[in-house]
Amino acid sequence: MDADDGGGLAQGRVSTRLPAQDLDRARRFYSERLGLEPVDERPGGLLYRCGGAEFQLFQSAGTSPGTFTQMSWRVDDIEAVVSELRRRGVVFEEFELSSAYGGGRTRDGIVEVRGHYASTGARGDRGAWFRDSEGNLLSIGQPVF
Repeated sequence: MDADDGGGLAQGRVSTRLPAQDLDRARRFYSERLGLEPVDERPGGLLYRCGGAEFQLFQSAGTSPGTFTQMSWRVDDIEAVVSELRRRGVVFEEFELSSAYGGGRTRDGIVEVRGHYASTGARGDRGAWFRDSEGNLLSIGQPVF
């Protein structure tokens, strides 16, 4: 398989999969707190689409470690999104970044992260993190130009 033949990973669509011990509880969280509804479902799984990408929640007996970001949304106005999600009952994490990310502490749930991928033209990100009903650590990011 050649990378240029259209069948390689570079041409494939990426999809995130998040575990849920209680799929009904997760569906309620994503609907009531995040305002998202599944576009499709199958036994043991829910499919969501956001901005041309997709993610799936799947029934799992295991638990998420929640020690790293498992999925992130890129938004244009992080303050507006955080405010709306708080209004819906989402609780944002408060923490201090390690020096590898420029240090800094969240203020009202949002932190500025220094450094960014050069190809984006941004100098950094503003980020906010929260956990879903299943313990998955999710984030919202806004590039800083």
